[in-house]
Amino acid sequence: MGEVSKVDAGASHWRRWLGSKTVWAIAVTLAALGLWAASGLRGPLLKTQQLQRRDLVQSVVASARVEAPHRVELGAQITATVLRVLVREGQMVAAGEPLVELDEREARATLAAAQLAVAQARARLRQFNEVQAPLAVQAERQAAANLAQAGAQFRRQQDLFKQGFIGQAALDEARRVLDVADAQASSARTQLAANQPQGSDLQLARATLAQAEANAGAAAARLSYLRLTAPVAGQIIDREVEPGQVVQPGKVLLRLSPSGVTELVAQIDEKSLGLLQVGQSALASADAYAQQRFKARLSEISPGVDAQRGSVEVRLRVPEPPAYLRQDMTMSVEIEVARRPQALVLPIDAVHEPESAKPWAWRVVDGRLQRADIGLGLRSGGWAEVLRGLQPGELLVTEPTSGLREGQRVRAAGG
Repeated sequence: MGEVSKVDAGASHWRRWLGSKTVWAIAVTLAALGLWAASGLRGPLLKTQQLQRRDLVQSVVASARVEAPHRVELGAQITATVLRVLVREGQMVAAGEPLVELDEREARATLAAAQLAVAQARARLRQFNEVQAPLAVQAERQAAANLAQAGAQFRRQQDLFKQGFIGQAALDEARRVLDVADAQASSARTQLAANQPQGSDLQLARATLAQAEANAGAAAARLSYLRLTAPVAGQIIDREVEPGQVVQPGKVLLRLSPSGVTELVAQIDEKSLGLLQVGQSALASADAYAQQRFKARLSEISPGVDAQRGSVEVRLRVPEPPAYLRQDMTMSVEIEVARRPQALVLPIDAVHEPESAKPWAWRVVDGRLQRADIGLGLRSGGWAEVLRGLQPGELLVTEPTSGLREGQRVRAAGG
């Protein structure tokens, strides 16, 4: 009997313990069902945000490179040996500063010979003016006098021949003397004419001098080709010459980036072409100095579109370029194409069918969903301008959702 009583007592204890656990499980289950039912009646919890006004700036972002408006390529115009290179890559130079020295010995000798020829031509012209021209005048006068005398003598001899005082031989001799005097006078007149300002001898002397001066100028120019100087102030961005090289005409020895205007050249997607206008402001930064931004301004839009890349080239001028800018440096530019101060904006995530003709959004009114057809304006940085359909302060669903319906109860969670 004692053993039976112990068994009955143990079984009763377990029944009481199991009974209490069952009651607790049922209570928990009923509580969970109650919470679920209450939650279902209030609707799902959705991320929302109140519609507000804020400054909205629309911008176009692109990669760019630093480029001077033009580059100057410097090279030898004649074959010569390089004696010295006076600059290095990256060096700033002033206009007229010597850059490369070439061997000038042959060119100097040629110039000296040409200058000597000029001196000789000038001496000949001076001699012509001081000696030959006056002698020609005197020679013409003397020849004219000789001709007059010979003429008078011939006429006297004719009279004497008619009177029979002289023979035919004497008359013939007088005629010969007259013919010689006439020829000499004609030659003197021709020589005098050649020495006049428009005469051939004087023109020849002047032409000889002009040719000598032209040769000297060419020799001087040839010598100047051997002195490579900076045509404008700027920076040496490329050097392809060393002392001892024999350079040929047309070979580029140095490249110079002129000082002054600095430009950024960017390729913009042609989809953004309608947003761009000359004069728009921009902010730029070098990839190597990403935290240091500086101002730029859109100065030129290419009239053509690159068909392969589907882009249009634009140029931006930098009024105050930072010292670290280098030619062809990679840049990032953000061009401000539109600005709306205190615009009514909403997150793009809250817009359904944003690219369609009839975008819309869910708004929460008295705990229920309402569909609002809206009109959109500027878009930038994940935000869109609301032109119609919503008012400031309205509560919008900002998370991607599916399976919702008009009039459905929802619970709003702050964004």
